[in-house]
Amino acid sequence: MNESTPDAESSAARGVQSIDRAVLILRCFSARSPALGITEIARSTGLSPSTVHRLIASMQRNRLIRQTADRRYALGPLLVQVARSGALPTTLRDAALPAMRELRDATDETVGLHELLPSHERAVIEQVESHQTLRRTYTEIGVPIPLPYGAPGKVLVAHLPAAEREAILAKPIELITPTTITDPDELREQLTEIAEQGWAISLSERTPGIRTVAAPIFDHSQRVIACLSMSGPEMRLPKEKLVELGPLVRDAAWSISETLGAP
Repeated sequence: MNESTPDAESSAARGVQSIDRAVLILRCFSARSPALGITEIARSTGLSPSTVHRLIASMQRNRLIRQTADRRYALGPLLVQVARSGALPTTLRDAALPAMRELRDATDETVGLHELLPSHERAVIEQVESHQTLRRTYTEIGVPIPLPYGAPGKVLVAHLPAAEREAILAKPIELITPTTITDPDELREQLTEIAEQGWAISLSERTPGIRTVAAPIFDHSQRVIACLSMSGPEMRLPKEKLVELGPLVRDAAWSISETLGAP
């Protein structure tokens, strides 16, 4: 039986530490700081200049970092090649579809992808339909839908900056179905809970007979850009079932966020 020696374990630990530190260095670069010096990187990471210099040299050899004409450092060509190779999804749809199919297969209910529009509306841009005969089918693909109606609308509003959220709540909320929430104070209370738990439910609040769970999708800047929903007929989705499925939808949405680079 093979056993790891203390020296081997120590070497492995040092290797993992080097990877962690290399990632710290890569995180220093941004649109505002495309090129940095050793001292700047050391200050940002908390590493010593000598450690940064040693790691930078290794990252240069592996084309993760390149030296600029003014002897500073920038992200290297390997990162660009990986980003443009097709291995990473380039659109919200590309990033979402695998998780959408998995969620549909796990619940056998229709899964929708809702994009947040600059107009403070949302639009369904993709769906993976349930296999059930009686199922939710989105017919308004690409059509703007006002916020904050339904679980997708509520979960998007809950994760907007406070000023944008209040601007939406200041407008009259039309009674679309008997269960539409039109009281802004009641909605504020729900939005606080939604932001904390990471998912929202709708009890036929926008579409009669349809119940929904939705969770937010974030981009690399931690900004909410979309949401994932799972919906079906109310006869199959009592409130207790929606609450049970909330964490599942939240985890599926977060996997899409991670694919899009959310930290």
